[in-house]
Amino acid sequence: MATPLEDVGKQVWRGALFLADYILFQWDLFRGCTILELGAGTGLASIVAATVAQTVYCTDVGADLLAMCQRNVALNSHLTASGGGVVKVRELDWLKDDLCTDPDVLFSWSEEDISDLYNHTTILLAAEVFYDDDLTDALFKTLCRLAHKLKNACTAILSVEKRLNFTLSHLDVTCEAYDHFRSSLYRLEKLEDCQLRFAVEPVEASFPQRLAYERIPQLELWKIFVEPVTSPIASASTAP
Repeated sequence: MATPLEDVGKQVWRGALFLADYILFQWDLFRGCTILELGAGTGLASIVAATVAQTVYCTDVGADLLAMCQRNVALNSHLTASGGGVVKVRELDWLKDDLCTDPDVLFSWSEEDISDLYNHTTILLAAEVFYDDDLTDALFKTLCRLAHKLKNACTAILSVEKRLNFTLSHLDVTCEAYDHFRSSLYRLEKLEDCQLRFAVEPVEASFPQRLAYERIPQLELWKIFVEPVTSPIASASTAP
């Protein structure tokens, strides 16, 4: 049975559990960090990350979805209380260039939030959000835009499931959404940017499984390392 597009964020997908397992395995990587999750859905990965992180911005779109996410955060606050981690549920629309700062809008951003986000974020997360080519393009555009605003170098960790579907256009089983995702990774790594360098690498899926789900071979994790471009130091013979 297919899930309506507008409801995909309201259930826990395997890729989110896969990402949560990686967080549990690599606690030291997330400890004390400020983290931004894009397309958080139920908030699972954000909640798990907040058990060791300092602040997690758990973002998505839609008042109903964000309200559900906020309830999940509240119901699991005992998991984050001991470590002092804070989960802040906020709206972040990949189709808009700016964050919503209207105080009359639920889950909008305060100036303090935005300052903290740009000054301290070092990890970005996204799980199972690569099912529609237009949204995948919007996600990568958002990732680039945010990376240029962040003060620090950052690492994006992306979870994806390679889904095989029979398509009438090809009369064959294909994985078009996954192929588009991989093409987007390739284009990002080859991007000629005078300010930032993007390096992409897969994550070996040999880390322990602690959560209950079927860990199928089609589940993948990818890391994108974002660092500032450093100008080469001129030698004595080339310096003006």
